[in-house]
Formats: sequence, C-alpha cells, structure tokens
Amino acid sequence: MKKTLILASLLAFVATVPCFAADATVAAPNSIKEGGCYKNPAPKRVQPPNKADLEKRKAEFEKRLKLTDEQKAKAKEIRQKGHEAMTPVMEAIKQKRDEIQTVRLSRISVEMQNEKIAKIKGEIKELKKQAHELRMKNMQEFEALLTKAQLKELKKMKEEGRKKFEKEFKKNHPHGKAPFGPPPHRDGHDFPPPPPPVAE
Repeated sequence: MKKTLILASLLAFVATVPCFAADATVAAPNSIKEGGCYKNPAPKRVQPPNKADLEKRKAEFEKRLKLTDEQKAKAKEIRQKGHEAMTPVMEAIKQKRDEIQTVRLSRISVEMQNEKIAKIKGEIKELKKQAHELRMKNMQEFEALLTKAQLKELKKMKEEGRKKFEKEFKKNHPHGKAPFGPPPHRDGHDFPPPPPPVAE
C-alpha cells in the first residue's frame, strides 16, 4: 500500500513538471492556458525577402517609373557600386555586434562590461552613419538619372511606402511611435530603393 502511494505521488509529480516549467517562464501577454500549462504562440519572425521577391519588386519599381533601358543599365551600375561600398560597412557592424556578445559572456566586472559595450555601441553608431551616407549618395546618383516626371512619381511612391510602413507599425506596435520612414533592408543594400507595394 505504501509503495503504491509513493508510486502514485511520483507519477503525479512527473505529470505536473511541464506545467511548472511553463509557469516558471514569463507568459506572453496573449498566452493561452491549456490544461494548467501556458502555451505561448511562436514569436513572429520577419523573414528577409528572397531573391525572387526582390527581382519582382525591382521589375515593378522599374515599370512604374517607366525607366528606359539606358536608365536601368546605369541604375544597375550604381547599385553594384553601392553594394561594394556597403558590404564592408555592414560586415563591420556585424563584427561589432558579435564583440558585444563576447563582452557580455566575459568574466570581467559588470562595470567594465558596460564601459566596453558603450564604446562598441559608439563605433556601431559611426558605422551606421557611414551606411546612411552611402545610401543617400546612391539615392542622389539614381535620382540624377530621372526625368522630372519620374522624380514626381518616385516621390509619390516614397510617400505610399511611408504610409504603408506607419500603418503596419501601428498594427504591430499599438503603443509605439513609428520612426520617420521605412528602415533600410536588413543587409543595407537597399539601392535603388525597392518599390513600395502599390496601395490596395
């Protein structure tokens, strides 16, 4: 009888362990409690666009601006040149972020960690400034290829893209303030600018 009670208690404990483990973690605001355990939905991951999507968007962008073959060729040159200039900057940013992780895992004091991280973050800020300047330079070179009518259409497309971005941002961050406009592509190679999706 005693052995049976011990066995029953042990089984009950094992059955509740997953619930204790789940409850030990902070439940997401939209967690659902099923059978005494929290079930958190998997966080949404923003996937970078694949090559086919980028090609499609580029084609739509060129079509809407009515770029000539000569303009397309020159835009491609500018894009390649921008890509070559941007790549080492983006790699340096990635390296600096890896350095921050290394510092966080180091056995030095928290004060020294914070000091080193603050210095690295300052370096990242400078690199981001370089990336921004490169993007602006590439944009100016691209816009120099366009006619007045094309520039007008490009301005309209940028505005549409900004509004769509703000709408999506508000939907996903109801209490947050949207930044000025859509962020550049993850890899920093956002030139010529990708075509903003056409308003539905």
